Amino acid sequence: MENRSIRRPETTLAWLAIMVILAWFALATQFKLLIDSGKADLPELIIRYFSFFTILTNILVALYCTVILLSPRSRPGRYFSRLSTVTAITFYIVIVGATYNILLRFLWNPEGLQKVVDELLHTVIPSLFLLYWLIFIPKTGLKWSAIFPWMIFPLVYIIYSLIRGSFTGYYPYPFIDVSLYGLGHVLLNSVLFTAAFFVLALLFIGVAKKIGR
Repeated sequence: MENRSIRRPETTLAWLAIMVILAWFALATQFKLLIDSGKADLPELIIRYFSFFTILTNILVALYCTVILLSPRSRPGRYFSRLSTVTAITFYIVIVGATYNILLRFLWNPEGLQKVVDELLHTVIPSLFLLYWLIFIPKTGLKWSAIFPWMIFPLVYIIYSLIRGSFTGYYPYPFIDVSLYGLGHVLLNSVLFTAAFFVLALLFIGVAKKIGR
């Protein structure tokens, strides 16, 4: 009885509305904090903002929740409603949460509003979206072959970050910072991360198939 209650449409809409508010608030606030930091000129700071996997993935989450909440029958709504699409977004945002909380959390100590935004982007929103996927999304019909298109986004992101970093000297994350660890070590890190992402994608499809049955 509890599962039927939690799957009621009004509960789904409320969950989506909460994620819309939190995601867009966190993204807008992080943008302002970065611009106000003065660490570089304005065009560079804007590029840096959109160079974080965390930001790009939270934008995907915010767009998904907004479209599904406001216009689920539109063309974007039908695209986001596909099981492979919403599962891919869940996969990406779980990468964000896991990578930050396992590898990056202890490398800095944000305070005040930055700490609030940090927790929203890396812990609260990933957790809420994972729960949304587990509770509200039907899992029947997901294919193992979906893994391969899912891997394109992380791979393109890593390649882009390494190429841009080689020209600018700026790397958004320390584990891909060639100036710190050297190209060989960073390439090894990239291979290991790709392998970990692949295993996580397999896990998601395995869980979806099990729940779907």
